[in-house]
Amino acid sequence: SRILQFFFFFQAEDGIRDAQESRGLGDVYKRQILDRQVEISHLGGPGGWNDPDMLEVGNGGMTTSEYEAHFALWALLKSPLLIGCDLTTMTEDTKRILMNEEIIELNQDDLGKPGVRLWQRQGEHGLYEVWVGELSGNELGVIMFNRGEETTQITVSYEELKWNGQHANVRDLYARQDLGLVAGELRFDVPSHSVKVLRVSQSHKQKSARSQ
Repeated sequence: SRILQFFFFFQAEDGIRDAQESRGLGDVYKRQILDRQVEISHLGGPGGWNDPDMLEVGNGGMTTSEYEAHFALWALLKSPLLIGCDLTTMTEDTKRILMNEEIIELNQDDLGKPGVRLWQRQGEHGLYEVWVGELSGNELGVIMFNRGEETTQITVSYEELKWNGQHANVRDLYARQDLGLVAGELRFDVPSHSVKVLRVSQSHKQKSARSQ
């Protein structure tokens, strides 16, 4: 039945912990859970969603940047977005993160294909990585995640993303800003423990060529 299908998802973790249980190490536990999704993210999809556990956004154990990373990555993974904080005491930052409809659209995309980690690399100040998810309409969701302790420039080429072409329209989903037509690669400075969340779509020229 549709009700049973709604509740059919795979519990992928014992439980995410934020400040109350991890004494402020919520970000560490969140990253550990994220790492475990690398091997199983491809198993999720319509009819059976991987569940890396409920959201900890707003529970006080991470910084605002870490909560933004947590929410965006869970959305791209197509995790059930279950709010875990007290709705009556949400801060404006918590509301801004949880009510970002453009991030939620990554999660609710009709294709229903979970994102995967494209690669992880060691930089001067720590690890950084790129996650990518296919979206309907030949679009991509791309997340650059800086695990390091200093701002790091992260670059990913369209070839690495297996993007069809050397130009794309790019939108920054947290900034809610169109970045215009970007050639060849995506390159951004990403602060410590933060993400750059992008939606990549075809240029008008590419769309016209495809329709002919």
